[in-house]
Amino acid sequence: MKKRLALPLLFLSGALLGACGKKNLPDLTIGVIAELSGDIPAVGASCKNAAEMAVTEINDAGGVTVAGKAHGLNLVIEDSKGTASEAAEAVKRLAKEDKVYAIVGPNASVGAVPASQVAEDAKVPLLSPWSTNPKTTAGKNWVFRACFTDAFEGRVLAKFAQGYLRATKAAVLYDPGSEAPRSQAELFKTDFEEAGGKVVAFETYKTGEKDFTAPLGRIKAASPDIVFLPSYYNEVPLQLQQAHKLGLKVPFLGSDNWSSPELIKLAGRDAEGASFCNHYSPEARIDAVAKFVTRYRNKYGQTPDDVAALTYDSFKLLAKALSGSARLDREAIRDALAKIREFEGVTGKMVFKEGSRDPVKSAVMMRVEGGKPVFLTNIDP
Repeated sequence: MKKRLALPLLFLSGALLGACGKKNLPDLTIGVIAELSGDIPAVGASCKNAAEMAVTEINDAGGVTVAGKAHGLNLVIEDSKGTASEAAEAVKRLAKEDKVYAIVGPNASVGAVPASQVAEDAKVPLLSPWSTNPKTTAGKNWVFRACFTDAFEGRVLAKFAQGYLRATKAAVLYDPGSEAPRSQAELFKTDFEEAGGKVVAFETYKTGEKDFTAPLGRIKAASPDIVFLPSYYNEVPLQLQQAHKLGLKVPFLGSDNWSSPELIKLAGRDAEGASFCNHYSPEARIDAVAKFVTRYRNKYGQTPDDVAALTYDSFKLLAKALSGSARLDREAIRDALAKIREFEGVTGKMVFKEGSRDPVKSAVMMRVEGGKPVFLTNIDP
């Protein structure tokens, strides 16, 4: 396995060589772009872990057979540092220097949106596990995703807020400079109001800001029934703590940006009772999910979050496309990905309508109870 992390360190994993055997050396190079450093390193760590686990499983099973020839997968891992510029440059390096056949990642939309355009221009297939922003795939032929989009998530959250939480008045606090949170905030507002609710406060803050008391004070004054926080896991704990200090006692609602276990560790009791949207539940009573969770826990000593599950699914989806590819080149792999109509993964069934690179799939709603996320309900398309 070949890696490029924060430092230009390259190496080939003897373990993978041994797993693949002499007749099936890892010669089919796939790039990974993960947020290994920067503001959301837990996201990158989950992506990297799941990518390595998936590739080990694929290679141990004999690799992939493309046009009658078996190949082992070789990874090149790039650190996007959670930024747009580094994500875009990572695509360029992977496409030109490493000559990868496809790229998995980035995850956060702040990097995935610009990276997707570079991949489109370079004509290299890119599959984002976790980027929900519609702009990631919009107008592109070489870019796919394994997750649902913000358009669907907005409807899910609005439906949950009104039907499950019985909210008629909502408040929103978000960062307009961050791709996914802005998209989720705007779409939630549209869907909530179209369903008859009213957004009584639509507050913003600047990227990197730590003091949220002013916008939270305005939210409290507006007397909402719920507060929607589409922020990432590294920001939510402070927002919840400051909201509770101000005396905001209404339910808090989060997007899939909350999904990292780090959020609950950082927030502690302030996260209790809050609900959020997710891409899967690790406690689902489904054999494929149970096997995936057990293998991941045994390997890494922790429960896989949705980024890990979506990355794992992305590699299995890519392996399916590789096996169905007419030849070993980027265009054939792109064409094979575009022909997949259904895929059953650990995050559920994906249905790709003809001409779309966004899967139609269910969402999961979770609630923090007793210091851990607990499954509440599935919401289907």
